[in-house]
Amino acid sequence: MLVASVLGGVLLTAGCATFAEQPPADSWQPQEQLTPQGGPEPQVPGQNKPEEEGAGGGNAPTEIPPPDGCTDYNPTVIGTCLDTVTAVAALPGDGNDPTALVGERRSGRILRVKHGAEPEVIATVPVDGSTDGGLTGLALSPTYTEDQLIFAYVTTASDNRVVRIAPGDVPKPVITGIPRGATNNRGALALDRTGALLLATGDTGNPQAAGDLNSLAGKILRFDASGQPAQGNPTKGSLVIASGLRAPGGVCTSVNGPGAWVTDRAATQDVLYRIEPGKQMSSPAWTWPDRPGVAGCASTITGVLVVMSTAGNAQRLPLASDGSFSGKPEITLDKTAGFGLLGGVDAINDQVAVAGTVNKDGGAPVSSDDRAFVIAVAGGGGSGGPD
Repeated sequence: MLVASVLGGVLLTAGCATFAEQPPADSWQPQEQLTPQGGPEPQVPGQNKPEEEGAGGGNAPTEIPPPDGCTDYNPTVIGTCLDTVTAVAALPGDGNDPTALVGERRSGRILRVKHGAEPEVIATVPVDGSTDGGLTGLALSPTYTEDQLIFAYVTTASDNRVVRIAPGDVPKPVITGIPRGATNNRGALALDRTGALLLATGDTGNPQAAGDLNSLAGKILRFDASGQPAQGNPTKGSLVIASGLRAPGGVCTSVNGPGAWVTDRAATQDVLYRIEPGKQMSSPAWTWPDRPGVAGCASTITGVLVVMSTAGNAQRLPLASDGSFSGKPEITLDKTAGFGLLGGVDAINDQVAVAGTVNKDGGAPVSSDDRAFVIAVAGGGGSGGPD
């Protein structure tokens, strides 16, 4: 309850995510190109708004002590002393006691984290983290509460692949032979609203592969729990539903809305694409010419949250009722929050998500890094404007 109380009543109301039937592919429309507009002033998680600071605004927010070894006094932190948390899968819940699985990119360890408990290693997947790959994607089975199955996207010495992990068992390959290269090996996993798995793959340093439909590199793949093409894919018998990626950092679908999104570090800018089955991703829904290092994303019916591994902030793009963006990205968590570089994120529900830090991979780690922590999805939770 401590974490939820810090984020306020915003985090206490929503229930478990459900996956309604996905609309047909031909109902997904291209994202309109919009002119950025000013968004509302955001707030940092745990930061009192002026009207909440007492009469006359005289009560200053309580200062959080710095970490002491693996002890972190920030009440939003639910896991400490991890290593490069690129992959996060939030466990089902109502947000009152956030729990998640987190994946360490270079070690291949998958750990369960929650506030007040030591991180628990539940599986270790053999990985090759010598490039930018390793363990970079995590997703739960659509029937996780019954079967406890976990899916992971990993880099090995010979390929990139999806593996399935059952309780007490060794990882079993589900999709193998995805090309690997000297760079752009990382990918991202998520469930769509039908219970199919979505995988975003990098182009492994070969831009031509992203446009080659005979290659699994630089693609969005959609498949079932056995690794077979999911029903409703644009091309029957094919895993590929979209192409044109370079170095994806996150893929996400709304827990209660129609959108599906993928972040990508394109050749000249960072971008967010709306996933449109059957099409090449060539027209971004949003671009960041300043290259903040787009990483994981979380989506709701009212916005898309993207965490950044270079700028070290979280930005939320507000969505209008027609699915277009209603303003420029809002900084909902900035550098002053003290988390540093951010990697994976996954929504528990439409108000709260779990995010991970990647400070041990090019950042300035503190003693409790890397960490998993709770972050607000639907506005609130940051201060200041864009960097």
